[in-house]
Amino acid sequence: MAVLTIDVGGTNVKIMVEGNPERRRCPSGKALTGQAMVDDVIQLATGWDYDRISIGLPAPIEAGLPRHEPVNLGGGWMDCQWAKAFRRPVRLLNDAAMQAVGHDAGGRMLFLGLGTGLGSAIVADHKVIPCELAHLPFRKGDTFEERIGNLALEREGKVKWTKRVFEMIEMFRAAIQVDEVVIGGGNVRLIDPLPDGCRRGQNILAFEGGFRVWREPWVNALDSQERVLMP
Repeated sequence: MAVLTIDVGGTNVKIMVEGNPERRRCPSGKALTGQAMVDDVIQLATGWDYDRISIGLPAPIEAGLPRHEPVNLGGGWMDCQWAKAFRRPVRLLNDAAMQAVGHDAGGRMLFLGLGTGLGSAIVADHKVIPCELAHLPFRKGDTFEERIGNLALEREGKVKWTKRVFEMIEMFRAAIQVDEVVIGGGNVRLIDPLPDGCRRGQNILAFEGGFRVWREPWVNALDSQERVLMP
């Protein structure tokens, strides 16, 4: 019984099936709708065998469905009939929560995803707590996402952006009191070295998070059967 994990980002949709090292991708972006993503993934996964699906989506998830449309994608995500469209059981997760599950090694960990926006989740003793830290106020009326996301990087440059990232990490560590901070997402490659107490995320572990939520009983916060969407 293999799991197909779909990691939906603001730039690309990436997929991987359990037991196969190959990863495939296709472009996403602001015009990508929920149904278009389904169609793209079905085509992209041609030749793979899988019977369950995990989808990491950059939006808050409640009772297995998006609470609102993703900010950096197109529309139609809230209304998409996921399990019916894929003809398989589906677990829909916040993308940062899925990555946090994949990176969890025990203890208290804060995951921060530096990409198109800012993803965040906490894992405490294997209990997963999705967060929306990106939309908290940071400075001068801007949110953390507005000072840390891709647009801020392009506008302010790497040096100033990196300073903001370090400042953000220290604020969150002081407020949340975790054992470590895992920094993931595409833009983590721009930060070297990382701040003390931080671990560099690995893209492959986002897929591992999608596999784990089906097979690991310790993923307590994501284990309710009402979160499984059935065809």
